[in-house]
Amino acid sequence: MSESFLYRRTWGGSVSPDGSAFAHIVDVGGYPRAAQRFLHFTETSSARWVELPVDGPVEKILHSADGHWLACEVSPGGGEHHQVWVVTTDPEDRAARRLGEGDSAGTMELVCWDGNRVGVSATGADGVSEAQLIDPQTQETTVLDRRMGARLVDSWNGAALLRVGPRGYRELLLIRDGRMQPLLPADPGSTTDAGVLLDFEHGWRTSLFGAQGADDGVVQMLVRSDFECENHRLLAVEVADDGVRYRVLAERESATLDEFAVSNDMSTVALVWNREGYSETQILNLTDGSVNPPVRLPGLVARELSMSTAGSVLTVTVEGPGLPPQVQLVDVRRAEVIPLEPTPTVGRDAPAPSLERFIARDGLELSGLLYRSPHVPGGEPGPTVVYFHGGPEAQSVPGYNSMFEKLLAAGFHVFAPNVRGSGGLGRTFSHADDRYGRFAAIADAADCADYLVDAEIADADRIACSGRSYGGYLTLASLTFHPDRYAAGVAICGMSDLESFYRNTEPWIAAAAYTKYGHPEHDRELLRELSPIHHIDRLVAPLLVVHGVHDTNVPVTESLQIVDAVTAQGGSAKAVLFEDEGHAIVKRGNKDRLAREMIAWLEVSFAG
Repeated sequence: MSESFLYRRTWGGSVSPDGSAFAHIVDVGGYPRAAQRFLHFTETSSARWVELPVDGPVEKILHSADGHWLACEVSPGGGEHHQVWVVTTDPEDRAARRLGEGDSAGTMELVCWDGNRVGVSATGADGVSEAQLIDPQTQETTVLDRRMGARLVDSWNGAALLRVGPRGYRELLLIRDGRMQPLLPADPGSTTDAGVLLDFEHGWRTSLFGAQGADDGVVQMLVRSDFECENHRLLAVEVADDGVRYRVLAERESATLDEFAVSNDMSTVALVWNREGYSETQILNLTDGSVNPPVRLPGLVARELSMSTAGSVLTVTVEGPGLPPQVQLVDVRRAEVIPLEPTPTVGRDAPAPSLERFIARDGLELSGLLYRSPHVPGGEPGPTVVYFHGGPEAQSVPGYNSMFEKLLAAGFHVFAPNVRGSGGLGRTFSHADDRYGRFAAIADAADCADYLVDAEIADADRIACSGRSYGGYLTLASLTFHPDRYAAGVAICGMSDLESFYRNTEPWIAAAAYTKYGHPEHDRELLRELSPIHHIDRLVAPLLVVHGVHDTNVPVTESLQIVDAVTAQGGSAKAVLFEDEGHAIVKRGNKDRLAREMIAWLEVSFAG
């Protein structure tokens, strides 16, 4: 077995409507690429690479409704200004077409297919987003809606769903016949962010509200929402001329709905539930409302669902500690996983992390995943890295992380906490860090170190913090607000000054962040107080910063300016820049280099 296969990762599966083929993203070194494979019963063909005339990672791939086209979202040079390209599924046709050249300073996100037109969100340099339908053959473009900070969610047969609102306060609008209508009543602090329009013309004709058939002018959809509850659940929503009604189709106690996918014939819905980071996948039968037993998958985390038209074939990405992301096919009727190829063997013996719970200084219960290094003698405190996730509304889950593998092999424990503001743990918890709550989230980061030391997991003199994006910010904040807790830090693509971040980031990024950090005009004092660069005189730990040069979400200047500030006062700081990356480090070689730089920095810092 070749080394490239040992580390092979696949994700982002899209099954063709007739279930005869699927496409996915593959990492075999370099930028991730898209590939197509054909199915014959349980046999799959070799991969047909999707050739695109642009150098950058493929972020998403989707089949058209007739299975003739594949649309691909790609980020040139690993940057944040994405493009959408289309190719046919004919193995002999290698031509690729870019959709909507448009504003080269903006970005385009692939969302869906509406028949044989591609649904995209095209955002200009001014931050205004257009929901567009584009014919891949003629490039004819229909603009469905245009507004600041919006995102197309789904489009079908004259109706469209649009997501609006800042982070943590998002809702869906129904757009049809040039009219806009909110789906659900006002519920501040709720998030309704994913939805699928149901197709009565081609699907199983029933109503989700009791009556058979569907009246003209009635639109029904399924949405994911925490409206009027703590956790996300699946709602059916019906919009008619005389109003809107909704009902709960699926919910779980102490679990939140991460994702769902519905078959085009509206008979079947695949659900992924999240219980403290661990996934459970179920099949809901819309015909009678029954729920099948959970599908047994080979990984602890499941995501990225795609279903065939009849709901017979499901693709899902699974992963876990030691198990790199792998697209799996599921025979829905039998609830069986169809093996596509041998599973990569690297790290398969990696144990699952333990779920640790502890109490923050203000009494709030926190949790995190503890990965113990096999090279630390049992029962002894060891060198430990606390790794903060991004977001802040992301979540630490027991998935695959090549950096964690290398840290564990080098003799470091890794603790991945979910401080307040993390997702997956309820609506109240996710809002606990909004604006002035950020100080408490930073205190949580210090409490993580205290817990690990008190529990004799970490050596107090050899504990470091790290993270990417918001995790990078939290690393910088931990080192400056609580300088006695951590002996070293590695901040990846983190914000050092929230005021300069707002000035230099993309307009749509800034507009979505007001509710989390504060407004750049109305909350200037708060932003200054929360910015690590204004507390740099407190920093004593050695600091390594890492950044992709093409990052426009958190511009590279955020890292460079804090290195300058540290060195100006005689401190220890170093910057590692990747010339071919953006906000995420995606190339395998770059990930390996990042891990080497990080381990070397920690070893020297702890030795000093």
